[in-house]
Amino acid sequence: MINHLLVLPRLRIQNANTISSPMTWGFPSMSAFVGVQQALERNLPDDIKLVFNEIGVVCHHIDPQVTEGSFIKAFHLTRNPVDKSGGTAAIVEEGRAHLEISLLIGVESDGDDLGSPERCRVIAQTLFDQVQGMRIAGGSVIPALNAQQRYRPELVSFDVNESERAKQWQRLKRRLLPGFALVLRDDLLTKHTATLKAQNSSATALDAWLDLSRLNHECHVEQVKDEKDGKEKEVVQWSIRRPYPGWLVPIPVGYGAISDLYAPGDVANARNAEVPFRFVESLYSMGEWVSPHRFQKPDDLMWFVENDLDRGIYRLQNDYANTLTED
Repeated sequence: MINHLLVLPRLRIQNANTISSPMTWGFPSMSAFVGVQQALERNLPDDIKLVFNEIGVVCHHIDPQVTEGSFIKAFHLTRNPVDKSGGTAAIVEEGRAHLEISLLIGVESDGDDLGSPERCRVIAQTLFDQVQGMRIAGGSVIPALNAQQRYRPELVSFDVNESERAKQWQRLKRRLLPGFALVLRDDLLTKHTATLKAQNSSATALDAWLDLSRLNHECHVEQVKDEKDGKEKEVVQWSIRRPYPGWLVPIPVGYGAISDLYAPGDVANARNAEVPFRFVESLYSMGEWVSPHRFQKPDDLMWFVENDLDRGIYRLQNDYANTLTED
């Protein structure tokens, strides 16, 4: 249960990385925002002693930098300056998007007194100012528009009374509208995998993931009676099959090891030669975009790290599906 929630509202990000994995594109990977949480925690001022546990992201606007007017879209690419020999440098394909998001970070006090409302306002404003100079998902944070300046950062300390806590959350949810938050739906992927296996024993989780990631157009032939001559005739109708309700999207959720763990310095050209090294590949699951007003508690939209070092699994988790099961 989250007792303190840091709200950093309406951050405008320019040129964020929109290629979230080798197989998906769109909104940045949630691991990018977990990296923001970790970077912010590591650079806390000495007089602020907080522990950051989880993070949630509400997207208010996204503007992918792609071509318009055709079925197939292509990223807007930039040509790099000439290289040191004066020749034309290669074009490196990169996907970019402009975002407007709100960050919600679950924090705990580590010896810092958060009981004073004035102290909470000072901490929230300090961290909000610090985020303004960071890069988020590879993009740059740019100043807010005049209309957005009325949104203020806030460090919310939830009441121990359940009724008051619910009222606080209701007020906070209204501040996050309009927008959508990405949550994890591992349960739908598992359920759909079982459904496909019942139809075809050779079906795999990848088949279920691909099936949920697209819109399936199906043809239905119906026998209808002609109003003129009364004879029956076949009418072909097309429909889009959606196995489950909701705005479902394929997402990366972390990394899985494909090699043993190497000692520091054993692998040439590693980014950091002072820590152990391991080759990994992306892990995928299904996500769902949900409006903030549908969340019963702040924990529903929060993401946190849950690694399994013995199996070489480094991934993120979210408890929204568990909340639906409990209900």
